[in-house]
Amino acid sequence: MTHGDSGNGAAPSPLSPVRHGHDPARSFDTLAIHAGQEPDPVTGAVVPPIYATSTYHQDAVGALRNGYEYSRTRNPTRLALEECLAALEGGARGLAFASGMAAEDTLLRTLCKPGDHAVIPNDAYGGTYRLFSKVLEPWGLASTAAQLSDVDAVRAALTADTTVIWVETPTNPLLGIADIAALAELAHDHGAMLVVDNTFASPYLQQPLALGADVVVHSTTKYVGGHSDVVGGAIVTASDELGERVAFHQNSMGAIAGPFDAWLTLRGVKTLGVRMDRHCDNAERIAEHLTRHPRVTSVLYPGLADHPGHDVAGKQMRRYGGMVSFRLAGGEEAAVQACNRANLFTLGESLGGVESLIEHPGRMTHASAAGSPLEVPNDLVRLSVGIENVDDLLADLEQALRE
Repeated sequence: MTHGDSGNGAAPSPLSPVRHGHDPARSFDTLAIHAGQEPDPVTGAVVPPIYATSTYHQDAVGALRNGYEYSRTRNPTRLALEECLAALEGGARGLAFASGMAAEDTLLRTLCKPGDHAVIPNDAYGGTYRLFSKVLEPWGLASTAAQLSDVDAVRAALTADTTVIWVETPTNPLLGIADIAALAELAHDHGAMLVVDNTFASPYLQQPLALGADVVVHSTTKYVGGHSDVVGGAIVTASDELGERVAFHQNSMGAIAGPFDAWLTLRGVKTLGVRMDRHCDNAERIAEHLTRHPRVTSVLYPGLADHPGHDVAGKQMRRYGGMVSFRLAGGEEAAVQACNRANLFTLGESLGGVESLIEHPGRMTHASAAGSPLEVPNDLVRLSVGIENVDDLLADLEQALRE
């Protein structure tokens, strides 16, 4: 089920080569370790320092040193992370936030105004749906949920006021796949912007800006940070002009990543490529195993040949990711029981860490979508497959799924 080059070299187009203004010849893994992270000019330290300061000495009134005046506006540790993420996504400007939701809220209030309209996935992450329906709708931003794997359905959802098409691919938790290039063309023909939440894929597996997206959003809490020890978010823009607009709102609204959080995230991103290869290796084995399990009625994983988005994913992704969802005979009770029985798979929310997690989306991460058009099936179990020994993970699933 692997697709393309999973080694340390550059992957097939559109992932290779990663284009960034500083050094377009460098591959992804090299950028992850070096982009934005020059040795400290004073000491030669190879790891960027944690600049735990709120303010900076000015040489004279209005004479700033390298543009630093106040850490809400600019901090060297955060800037190193922002430059690295921009390089990995092939973007013009990266911006780091206190959480993925802070990034989403700041971006939407930059791109939209009251009276505008957005199209969102009909199986969006529960927190994203809550932001649109409970926070931004009262503010004046309308939204319509559509099946983003169907371009015609998205086209039918557009209105004269649509300014944003919001994409998750793969989606959370149903692992749906959207054709980024096709939706970018549709958005731009309509005068709208395409935003892609790239959290599930990470920039190692997928680069939406190269496919025509205007903005990429991440919960860096997940694969980018990769160790379940930091909460953060990021935005990467395709253009400097849009980057400046988002930066203005980032500073004005203030939901920035702190220096220690930025440092932890930057530490994690250095190993993103090698971690993602192991996540994918393990997820592929587990998805195949689950297709043969007598209690499993459906396996949702884009790497499976019968997944409806398999071909599109193969064109726009390096590999198919570390997230696997499946449905169980016996309904909600069986799904909850399997989650409670797991041992090596930790019962918990979030995803993308080195440890494997299991959860019941209907009662946990997507509870906010209950009773809405985005409600998830109650027999669904979601796995974030970690980088442990895959045979140990398979053994734990076997005991968790026993009758």
